[in-house]
Amino acid sequence: MHWLWIDRVVELVPRTRLVALKNVSLAEDHLHDHFAADPVRKRAAMPIMPASLIIEGVAQSSGILVGHAEGFREKCVLAKVSKAELDREVLPGQTLRYTVNMIQFDTVGASTLSVVEVMDLSKPNPGWAEIGRIELMFSHIDRNMAGIEFPSHNFVFSDTFRTLLKTSGIAVDF
Repeated sequence: MHWLWIDRVVELVPRTRLVALKNVSLAEDHLHDHFAADPVRKRAAMPIMPASLIIEGVAQSSGILVGHAEGFREKCVLAKVSKAELDREVLPGQTLRYTVNMIQFDTVGASTLSVVEVMDLSKPNPGWAEIGRIELMFSHIDRNMAGIEFPSHNFVFSDTFRTLLKTSGIAVDF
């Protein structure tokens, strides 16, 4: 995977919980498209982190928790976004925190419930504020796609994910 929507894993309790951070920076190109200035309507640029990318960050964080449960031997993919609620925009200079809890895990897949929080360090008394909750379901595709051949290597957890995990202090041997 080329795009990572998390910067660091700060807590991992195997099969139970994972906490990851994403620093939102004006240097990220996607922010300039959401939303560009409109001189006709006399509207200034309003760069925000798109909700779809916040959900993807939660999916990546959740996928790491699910994948870690079996030592990354399974190819787990996002099967369903059961529920996604985000109450406000996230702006450059803010930090997202994804707290993922494993709800169910078995041989065919897993489900997670995540809390999304934001911190704005420009505020006088910065602190974490909850802005949403996301419920996801994952499938272990090698077990659920009978008769379909997938590559033997784990293409879901790429070198990029290995680097993220190693720099977060999580031992990986895949």
